[in-house]
Amino acid sequence: MAIYHCCIKIVSRGSGGKSAVASAAYRAGEKLTNEYDGQTHDYTQKDGIVHTEILLPDHAPREYLDRSTLWNAVEKVEKAHNSQLAREIELALPIELTGQQNLNLAREYVKTNFVDKGMCADVCIHDRGGGNPHAHIMLTMRPIEQDGTWGAKSKKEYILDDNGERIKLKSSEYKSRKVNAVDWNEQTKAEEWRAAWADITNRYLEKANQTERIDHRSYERQGVDKIPTIHMGVAASQMEKKGIKTDRGNINRQTEVTNNQLKELRARIRKSKDNLYSIPIQDAPTMMTVASNVFVGKDAQNTYNTLRNLKAKASVLVFLQDNNITDMAHLVQKVESINSEYKDIADKIKPVERRLDTLATHISQHENYKQHRAVYNEYAKLDPKKRDAYYAKQKKEIDAYKDARDYFKAVMNGSKDPVPINQWKSEEKKLIKSKFALCERYYGLKDNVRSMELLCKSINTIMSEAKQQERQLTRTNNVGLE
Repeated sequence: MAIYHCCIKIVSRGSGGKSAVASAAYRAGEKLTNEYDGQTHDYTQKDGIVHTEILLPDHAPREYLDRSTLWNAVEKVEKAHNSQLAREIELALPIELTGQQNLNLAREYVKTNFVDKGMCADVCIHDRGGGNPHAHIMLTMRPIEQDGTWGAKSKKEYILDDNGERIKLKSSEYKSRKVNAVDWNEQTKAEEWRAAWADITNRYLEKANQTERIDHRSYERQGVDKIPTIHMGVAASQMEKKGIKTDRGNINRQTEVTNNQLKELRARIRKSKDNLYSIPIQDAPTMMTVASNVFVGKDAQNTYNTLRNLKAKASVLVFLQDNNITDMAHLVQKVESINSEYKDIADKIKPVERRLDTLATHISQHENYKQHRAVYNEYAKLDPKKRDAYYAKQKKEIDAYKDARDYFKAVMNGSKDPVPINQWKSEEKKLIKSKFALCERYYGLKDNVRSMELLCKSINTIMSEAKQQERQLTRTNNVGLE
């Protein structure tokens, strides 16, 4: 089924010395030399790359259609050691569309949202045939002037006093602020781009007569009573396809089980509620009559069914007694109570599940960070000319470490404080205990729903038989009158 995944990252020299040329070479499966530091990056052996192309604004130099020329120009114009070189957007392409439809989808999205706004875009589509087609889009972050030269990312704007004069500081400098030349870094842009991807993807799915749709909003924002799964990622997806269970896969499997259980119970409660509200209270039989007529399955007179029916009657009687249900009005009140109990459990278990999912990812990433740090440190110490060969051998470990490092930078919001792994593990234990308590309530509620269903079935049977007897009596009386 079509899934929503739109991840936005920054390629920066300040983040582990990343290179726009290296990133472009890896995503396109090419051999490119970075003129900024002299390193050559050879990824020509990389498989699964089905399409690459560069899209440019009308006023951009045509030589930038060459990947090496474009990204070396970016490296050259960015002087600072921590410069932001490119923005990368990773998109999951819907498996319901053909390769050409996905290419058209990616092109239109990139052109409308980025190229038409002045960015150069490097588009690479990957698909190894394993059900995970996706696109990597690298975007320039500096505007291009109409004459084809690179423009400034920002400019200095002096702050004026009430008389319109510049305000001089003690350092003899004038008070000023930085003003971005373009709005590409505005916080609202990420939400805008994410929403645009959902909109255009749904349009393409509809055009292809596909019923699947995606939504960039969280389930909570959509008002969906469902716990979200987490994005598997390429590595975890490949492992799962080989039959190797992963932490992320286990999280999603448990989430699906919980969602299915909640969905099933909600439907059963709703059905019982609708059933009871359709029965006139004044015509309903007494609870003792209802309880005595409870049976499960076929009411065949054999030992097995007799025992099942006795157990069912006993559970229903306990249910009626424990809840002081003596008539139909009390039963209706109880189903309302059960419905409220369900909502309370669902509302509480969803954030617990979400937080447990988050903590599981935190802890898993921390394990990757610790496990692969030595390999990455060895890689970082190597002469730049030897790194590519070492990377080819240790790619999985190095990428896992980098992903974990970048993950924690985002989680810690740039803070240098140590990762609170012990605090997370302690929180996880408490939440697991809380989840068990909620599960106990859930299973108790499930037993009550079962008793409610048996009572509803018994009531319907009794009232159906009463109507048949009434019809039979009417026919008999009519015959007597004749």
